[in-house]
Amino acid sequence: MIGDRWGVSVSVSEIMLSYPCDDFVASPGLQAWRGVSVEAPAEAVWPWMAQLRLAPYSYDWIDNLGRRSPRELVALPEPRAGDRFTASGGRALGRIVSVEPGKQLTGTIMGAFMSYVLVPQSHDTTRLLLKVVMQTSRLAAIGLSVGDLIMARRQLLNLKQLTERHSY
Repeated sequence: MIGDRWGVSVSVSEIMLSYPCDDFVASPGLQAWRGVSVEAPAEAVWPWMAQLRLAPYSYDWIDNLGRRSPRELVALPEPRAGDRFTASGGRALGRIVSVEPGKQLTGTIMGAFMSYVLVPQSHDTTRLLLKVVMQTSRLAAIGLSVGDLIMARRQLLNLKQLTERHSY
């Protein structure tokens, strides 16, 4: 499908991994995988990933009503299932459906389920993977996949940049 993969490695089967979001959608019309390597250990990436509860971290002028996503870590309790998943323009959106602190965060928003997964590569490199699934028609899935590609790519690159900047 157009736009269903960005930054994931087929050779190491990142698209073949089982993601927690798979447990919530039996027959997804949309499946999309995104990934980025972060030059930091997983424990440095996790707080930024968990901070998605505050803002989307993609194109703030589009999906955060012009408000800038925080560029410093905020002291937050560990996320729990049932907590809000993210926020846009200060308004809570979605909910967390599964979490393993330091490893994965899965949420739902507008009918889509998405899992952010950390895969340590070495003592100072981590793969930050995202899978999005949703029950939808094939035609709608194409549009959603392309739109998500643009926003999710920016989000993952922002999380990478913020982690790397604050890790050293």
